[in-house]
Amino acid sequence: MSLFTYYQRGLLLLFSFFLLSCGGRSIPEKAQAVDNFEVERYLGTWYEIARFDFYFERDLDNTTAQYSLNEDGEVKVVNRGFHVKDNEWQQAEGIAKFRGDKKIAELEVSFFGPFYSGYNVIALDPEYQYALIAGKNLDYLWILSREKTIPEAIKQQYLALAQEVGYDISRLIWVNHDKDDQASAPKESHP
Repeated sequence: MSLFTYYQRGLLLLFSFFLLSCGGRSIPEKAQAVDNFEVERYLGTWYEIARFDFYFERDLDNTTAQYSLNEDGEVKVVNRGFHVKDNEWQQAEGIAKFRGDKKIAELEVSFFGPFYSGYNVIALDPEYQYALIAGKNLDYLWILSREKTIPEAIKQQYLALAQEVGYDISRLIWVNHDKDDQASAPKESHP
């Protein structure tokens, strides 16, 4: 096969990936995003209590997500965690934007330029202290808290909802929060 054919095939794969990442549903079929969502109350720091393992967060503990509003109304996202194998803090910055109505917690987040993926708040307590986040499909799930722990009753409620949506909750990784999260300046990377 000629070099040109490899180039064409690569472009076709990249274009296909782009179409798949931009089109279609960005929330699992049985999930429903929170309505009457107030983004201003959601801003600030959240501790990752549990997540599905995936490439960008592999080997990270003490993970947090911090959300703030940019001047243009998009949400700045700063994900941070301690890489247990490299023994260092890592950080990635991204942007989240609403897919439609800003009162419905269906957003898209990007850490890599034009490629966005679903970020859907499917459970949120009235005080905005605990959240269950569904990704674009059943491969992405997070449980977040404003503190480093979560009450057992909320945990069980979120696990039951995740199962109803179709998630295999046995895949959850429970995140340790045993380091001082202000310890050192993070190294820029993409967890």
